[in-house]
Amino acid sequence: MPSLRRHHPGRRRSARCLAVLTATAALAVGASGCQAIQPLQAAPERADITSVPSDGHKVVNGGDLVMALSAEPDRLDPTTSSSLYTRYVMQTMCQKLYDIDAKGTLVPQLATALPSISKDGLTVTIPIRSDATFADGTKFNAEAVRITLDRGLHLKGSGRKSELGPISTIRAADPTHVQITYKKPFAPLTAALADRAGMILSPKALADEGAKFGDHPVCVGPFKFVNRVPQTSISVQRDPLYYDAEKVHLDTITYRIMTDSNIRAANLRSGDVQVADSVSPQDVDALMQQEDIGVLQVGSLGYQGLTVNIGNTDGVGMPYGSIDTPLAKSAPVRRALSMSIDRKALVNTVFNNWYQAACSPIAPSSPFASAASKACPEFNPAKAKELLKQAGVSTPYPLKMLVSNTPDTLRFAQALQAAVAEGGFKLTVQPVEYSTLLDLQNRGEFSLLQLGWSGRVDPHGNMFNFLSTGGGNNVAGYSSPETDKLLKAAAQTNDDGERAALYGQVVKKVAQDNPIIYLYRVRSLTAYSKKVAGIETYADGVVHLRDAAFVQQQKG
Repeated sequence: MPSLRRHHPGRRRSARCLAVLTATAALAVGASGCQAIQPLQAAPERADITSVPSDGHKVVNGGDLVMALSAEPDRLDPTTSSSLYTRYVMQTMCQKLYDIDAKGTLVPQLATALPSISKDGLTVTIPIRSDATFADGTKFNAEAVRITLDRGLHLKGSGRKSELGPISTIRAADPTHVQITYKKPFAPLTAALADRAGMILSPKALADEGAKFGDHPVCVGPFKFVNRVPQTSISVQRDPLYYDAEKVHLDTITYRIMTDSNIRAANLRSGDVQVADSVSPQDVDALMQQEDIGVLQVGSLGYQGLTVNIGNTDGVGMPYGSIDTPLAKSAPVRRALSMSIDRKALVNTVFNNWYQAACSPIAPSSPFASAASKACPEFNPAKAKELLKQAGVSTPYPLKMLVSNTPDTLRFAQALQAAVAEGGFKLTVQPVEYSTLLDLQNRGEFSLLQLGWSGRVDPHGNMFNFLSTGGGNNVAGYSSPETDKLLKAAAQTNDDGERAALYGQVVKKVAQDNPIIYLYRVRSLTAYSKKVAGIETYADGVVHLRDAAFVQQQKG
């Protein structure tokens, strides 16, 4: 993408610079100073470091590990949750039918092999483990899988229904085989079962707890739930009933909520925590210089972007309504907002070249990427103003954007505030707690918000839930028959080339309508004390602690 200077050599200084924010989470953000946009450079090639192997270390059995989480998880119920941070905690307690490995390959977990699919694509058979037990002593079997999947399809407020596809029936063929029959073929199923939809829940706990399951979740996993102190911590302990318990080394893990990246880094340096997620690009270079601290890093399958409320008037899952604002009603106005943003320059300035500009929900590394998914929308502030004028909108057009109150997010929000001004927008930024932001987006109480998605290996997981009419995460209230038709067609073919082409058409359509304006893709940065090993993190953004252990320190 051309630099700002090349497009606008005569730009005023106020338009050539982006504000840098000193975090003040309690106040709405206002322009308070700026720094020159850094010269655009190609992001350096960075090798993924996805694990801290325990090979070569003497592992210590026992111990209490503390991980600093950058935001509080939402409800600990895989059927309804929507937070990345919930996935961090749940993956230690709730194993899935499938998982991904460091290369993004789907591998069995509670299943024993990949599904077998009938020639017509309508019947899927999944073989499962015979040696697993839930943390409450209930036997893991095909009936438990059936109950969990059925809950994902029918529970009110489920975020999993559209992930599982057009299922006709689910049955336990025998204790170790689950058979799923589809109305139409559904290619993304295995990938969906490698996330929350595939976390199998104890039937006894579901019967006992009902809607309160998330207060005391019970699954199959190396650890089991102990307690939760709201806004403070979540604790789990080793589960002796786990089928592979002899490979679990830690006694407990405590997830401690620390929303400020500076505080996470300070606690890591002091030794009060051993693992910290979402290291800030402002801190990572300094941390990497420390002898006793390491950093895992991996590119993301997900994205960060702006979501526009087009029709979410009564909450996710409810019929869409009408919102009488130019931003909600007019695709050209939303296109003007997208055109006002030079993604590469913005990301380069705010994130020190650690993150990458994103122009669609499909990562360039995906086998389903195409020229259409890699193409960025035009950056043209002058044309953006013209679009606003044609739409009958007076400039500067005022917008209020909700964001989470983390320092990096607020820094980006203020930079964005300054950037879109030249396109004719007056952006006010309202910071709120992350869990509050999730609640507000689900209830539809916003006009514009900045949030992201940690990403899935199959594009269906990054698109269908967010862009299809009635999708479980369609917080924009976006409805397009053309988009629906393309997404369904992509899910019903097993040909990767055909799917990539169909998703490319979806990207083009969404770039016209802009219910979501894709902005950047993070590089997941996880810092750890070198007193521990066995930590892993993959491109879906989740940090795995199943095999984590303290290691015996060599005496100097």
